[in-house]
Amino acid sequence: MEIEKPKPQRLYQVWRGSNRFLFGGRLIFGPDVSSLFLSTFLIGGPVLGFCIKISFIIRHRIREDKTALSWYSVLIVAVVLTVMDMFFLFLTSSRDPGIVPRNTRPPESEETPEMNTPSMEWVQGRTPHLKLPRTKDVLVNGHSVKVKFCDTCLLYRPPRASHCSICNNCVQRFDHHCPWLGQCIGIRNYRYFYMFITTSTILCIYVFAVSWIIIVHEKDHVWKAISSDILSDFLIIYCFIAVWFVGGLSVFHFYLISTNQTTYENFRYRYDKKENPYNKGVIKNFQEVFFSKIPPSLHDFRAFVQDEVMVREPTDQSSTDDITSSKEKIDIGSKFGENNGLTLPEILRSIECEEIVENLKHEEGDNRTDSDRFVVRVEQEPDKENVIEIDEEIVDDVKSEQTTTSVHQA
Repeated sequence: MEIEKPKPQRLYQVWRGSNRFLFGGRLIFGPDVSSLFLSTFLIGGPVLGFCIKISFIIRHRIREDKTALSWYSVLIVAVVLTVMDMFFLFLTSSRDPGIVPRNTRPPESEETPEMNTPSMEWVQGRTPHLKLPRTKDVLVNGHSVKVKFCDTCLLYRPPRASHCSICNNCVQRFDHHCPWLGQCIGIRNYRYFYMFITTSTILCIYVFAVSWIIIVHEKDHVWKAISSDILSDFLIIYCFIAVWFVGGLSVFHFYLISTNQTTYENFRYRYDKKENPYNKGVIKNFQEVFFSKIPPSLHDFRAFVQDEVMVREPTDQSSTDDITSSKEKIDIGSKFGENNGLTLPEILRSIECEEIVENLKHEEGDNRTDSDRFVVRVEQEPDKENVIEIDEEIVDDVKSEQTTTSVHQA
C-alpha cells in the first residue's frame, strides 16, 4: 500500500468527470468533442460552396451589366448567418452547462434505517453503515417534487437536475446530451443551443431559396440549368434534408420553452397526469430562457485544490498469494492504525498465517464440516455474571424427595 502525498493541482487537472479541457481549464467540452469537428464541417462545407457560387455570379454580373450590388448583399447575409451559427455552436459546446459540485462523502442521514416504510428504498453506497432514502420530497412553487440520490456524485440532485452517463456529471436543468455538439445541454447553455439550431434552420432555408433563385433565373433554360449546375442541385437537396432535422428540432424546442419543459422531462411524460410546477405561462417561460440572468458556474476550474490521499494496494494474482500475504497485510494495517491513533486487537496480532496455510495443504483431501477454514477458535472463559446461583435449600429439598421416592419403590 502506497500513500501518495496530496499535491496542489488545479481543479480541471483532478476532475472526476469525463470532460476535456482546453487552454488551462478555460474551456470545457464533453468526452465526444471530436463530433464538434464533424458538425463544423457539415455547416461550413456547404456554405463555402455557396459563397464560391455567389462569387462567380458577382464576377459574371460585373462584366456584363455591372448590377452586382444585390448579389453582394446575398453574399454578406450568408457570411453573417454562418458566423452567427458558428458562434452559437462554439458557445454552446465550450461552456459549463451547469455541473453540480459532487460530494466526497455522502450526506448525513435524516431518516432512521429502522423505519418500516413499504415504499422506501434505501441507498447503501460506499459507506455500508449509512443508509439514505433513494428519493426525497421537496416543495417547488407549492408542489411536491421528488429528487433522487445520485450514487456517483453522492448527493441529492437539485430539482430538474439529472446525471449524464456520458459526461459523468449531474447537470442543473438537464435537457439532454447533444452528440453533435459533444456537450450536455443544461441551465447555462440551453439559450445558446436554441439560438444555434434556430440560426442553422434560417441558414438552411436561405441557401435553399437562393439556390432555387439561381436556377429559376435562367428563364429560358431552367432544365438546362438544373442539369448543368451541379453545385446548386447539391445545395438544394442538402438543405432540404437538413432543414427537416434542425427545423423540426427548433419547432420541438419552441414547444418545450412555451410549456417550460426539458427534453428529458418530456420523454418521460412526467407532466401528463399532473400539473407542471415550473410552467409560468408562455410569455414568462420565454423570458426565463432568453431574458433572465444566466447563473454563474459553480466551479472554478482553474482554482487550486487539495486532492484526496490516494491509496493503492497491489493486485493479487491468485487466492494462494492472497493467503500467504495476509500476515504482511495485518502488519501493515497494524502500523497504519497505530499511526492514526488506532490499535489492532491482540487476537489478530497472534494469527500465524503461514501455519494456517501449511495445515490447509495437508488437509486438502479431508472433508471438513466447518464452513470457514480460516476461522481461528479461541477458548473463552465463562462469564461469571451469567452463571445462575442455585439456592442450597432447593438442592436439599430435591435430594430429600429423591430419597423418599427410592424408599417407596423399595
